[in-house]
Amino acid sequence: MREQAHTLPSGTLTAQRRRVRTGSGGFGRHFLVAALLPAIILVVWQWAGSTGRVSPLLLPSPLAIGEAFVRLSLSGELFIQLWHSLVRASTGVFYGSLAALLLGGIVGLSRTVRKLVDPSLQLLRLTPSLATAPIIILWFGFGETSKIVIIGFGAFFPLYMSMVQSILGVDSKLTEVTRVLAFGRGKQLTRLVLPAALPGILSGLRLSIAYGWLGLVVAELLGSQSGIGYLMSHAQTNSQPEVIFVGVIIFAVMGKLIDLFVVTIERRLLRWRDSFTGN
Repeated sequence: MREQAHTLPSGTLTAQRRRVRTGSGGFGRHFLVAALLPAIILVVWQWAGSTGRVSPLLLPSPLAIGEAFVRLSLSGELFIQLWHSLVRASTGVFYGSLAALLLGGIVGLSRTVRKLVDPSLQLLRLTPSLATAPIIILWFGFGETSKIVIIGFGAFFPLYMSMVQSILGVDSKLTEVTRVLAFGRGKQLTRLVLPAALPGILSGLRLSIAYGWLGLVVAELLGSQSGIGYLMSHAQTNSQPEVIFVGVIIFAVMGKLIDLFVVTIERRLLRWRDSFTGN
C-alpha cells in the first residue's frame, strides 16, 4: 500500500516551529537570561550591606528586607494593611471608571457636549495629582472619602480619553451602513459603536487601573490610618527602612498582578479580533 504525503500549510508549519522554539527549554533560557541582572544586583546589594559599605538606614540589605517581610506576614499585619489598600483602590477605581464611561460616552456621542465639556476636562487632566491632592483633602478632610476621590481622580482621565477617542474613531462607513439598515440610535450604539470601541475602552481601563493604583500611593502617603502606605509612613517615623522597602515591593508586585489580570480579561473579550495578540 502506497503512503500518501500530507503537507501542511506554511502558516501551520511556522506556528509549530514557534511553539517548539518557545517550549519548556526556550522558556527556561529566557527566564535565566531575564533573572541574571536582578540576581547580580541582589548579590552586590547584599555584599555592600554585609560589609558595611552602605548604611542600613539608607539601604537595608535584601536579607533584612526579607526578614521584615516574613515578620510582617507571620504577624498578619501585612495582609491586613494590604486588604485595606485593595478595598480602597477598588472603590476609587470603580467610581472613577464609572464616571469616565458615562461622561466619556456622552462627550463622544454628542458634538455639542464635547465642545462645552471637553476643553475644561483637558485642562484638568493636565493638572498633576500631587497638586490636586491637597485641595481634595482640604474639601473632604483626611477621612476615607478624600482618599477615594484622589484614587478616582487618577483613574478617571485615562479611561475618559480612551472612551472618547474610541467612539470618535468608529469607521464612518460602518455608520452609514447602519443608517441604510435603518438602525435606531440605541441599536446603532449597541451593535456598532460599543463593539468597535471595545478594544480602546479596555486599553483605557488598563491604564485607569494603573493610574488609580498610583493614586492610592499618593492618598495613603499623604495621611492614612490603614493600608500599605500607612505601613510605610509608620516605618519612616520609627526608622525602619526595611519595612519601607517591603511596602515598595508590595506596591510593585500587586500592580503587576492587577495588570496581568486585566490583560487576561482583555484577551478573552477580544478573541474575535484577528489582529489582537495581547500585550
